[in-house]
Amino acid sequence: MIRITDHEIDVHEVLRRVRSPQAGAVVLFLGTTREFTHGRRSVSLDYECYPEMAEAELQQLERAARQRWTLVDVCVVHRVGHLELEEIGVAIAVSAAHRQAAFEAGRWLIDRLKQVVPIWKKENYADGTAEWVNPAGEQQDSSPP
Repeated sequence: MIRITDHEIDVHEVLRRVRSPQAGAVVLFLGTTREFTHGRRSVSLDYECYPEMAEAELQQLERAARQRWTLVDVCVVHRVGHLELEEIGVAIAVSAAHRQAAFEAGRWLIDRLKQVVPIWKKENYADGTAEWVNPAGEQQDSSPP
């Protein structure tokens, strides 16, 4: 399951989507809003995207992961909108018969998501400033396209 949402991510639902009697391993990654980024204090994040484009890219990543590893199921949910500290911005769950495939696929999915999926993140800092961060995580001065 691939989903972009503006609602809080239900971790139990994400896990339920990938659990199976065929899976001996379920790996869950949660990306949360942290307080410090490159030594600067963050107070919140804002995520924006073009949902149809982002979902299409996520679906391509899911297909590629399934070709690369033998997986039982995959679930990727990314949140958009305003997130406070500790809130979940992305959840990735992968199930497989064995742990190695689940761990490798989960790691690959979050790394590739950050590189290629057009989701923009704005870091809102405690000093009142804000900066947009591109999908690969590098700071940029302009707003998202």
